[in-house]
Amino acid sequence: MKGTLLATLLLSATVGSALAQQQPQFTQYSLNGMSLNPAYAGIKGYGEINVLGRYQYYNYGTFGGANGSPRTGLFTASLPILAISGGVGVSVYYDQVGQSKMTNAALSYSQHIKLGEGKLGIGIQGTYTYLGKGTYIAIDPDDINVPKDASDSKFDAGAGVWYETPKFYAGLSVNNLFRSGYTFKSEATSSTTSVANKYIAENHAYFTAGYNIEASSSVTVTPNILAKAVLPGKYSDSNKFGNSNNYSFEGGVRATLDDKYWIGANYRHQESVSGLLGVSFAKDNALRLGGAFDIITINQAARAFSSYEIMLSYRLPKPSLFTHPAVRTPRYSF
Repeated sequence: MKGTLLATLLLSATVGSALAQQQPQFTQYSLNGMSLNPAYAGIKGYGEINVLGRYQYYNYGTFGGANGSPRTGLFTASLPILAISGGVGVSVYYDQVGQSKMTNAALSYSQHIKLGEGKLGIGIQGTYTYLGKGTYIAIDPDDINVPKDASDSKFDAGAGVWYETPKFYAGLSVNNLFRSGYTFKSEATSSTTSVANKYIAENHAYFTAGYNIEASSSVTVTPNILAKAVLPGKYSDSNKFGNSNNYSFEGGVRATLDDKYWIGANYRHQESVSGLLGVSFAKDNALRLGGAFDIITINQAARAFSSYEIMLSYRLPKPSLFTHPAVRTPRYSF
């Protein structure tokens, strides 16, 4: 394809390194399991609401008025349903990379099973994705391969498992199970016939885990990891799972004081190191405000120097099943 927006061309080669990752990434992933796994819904036994904004590769150039920095807004919510030992969740994000704009909404259900000291969640997810292409700056304005003001939307699905104990958690999930195809028509400025370009939403898989270590009566240290995979191709393809370039990982550690203040550090393989800082407040520390700052350590020239993130979350009180107490009377005591 001869015509392209320079910003999108560069970003497609750099976002997610060689992975061609199609979905947004978050440095504060360990504080928002609902964004990764449908089985997380309600698993903690209380409801959660999270709002997060991310500005990746801050001020990464402008091309014809277009900002090349990926920008993402995320909203998640989950709630346990004790009567059926399950939970429901919703996740909505808006992601813009160059001239590509994606809105994704997901509805999740998780069935909880008591297992050992914790609970195992088995989750399913239905998603709706709207993908739009803006006006590209083409080298050749008559290039029929360049989409112009085109959009498409599709339904898809995901699934996952999540295990949670007071000290340990681990989850594995996969999305885009149907590998939906999005079609975009070009709009050439001459009489050249337009053609349809196809974009495949490839499978993405995530594995995350963390462990709470009580360093003292007031300090909890939580190391955590996140492994990500983009799995292109059909399920029958022999090399679908075998390409090491399609895998990436990040990990970090967070220290929390009195369930109120936390500070942490992350490392994202072949990209960045990050600092995290946050505070909880309000009754029972139900409100949390957190931030993350990424310093790009690999290939700054093709990315940028830094990325930023801010998160606000609210933890609902734990619900309880309401039952009428037994009424006892001396009349029936014999």
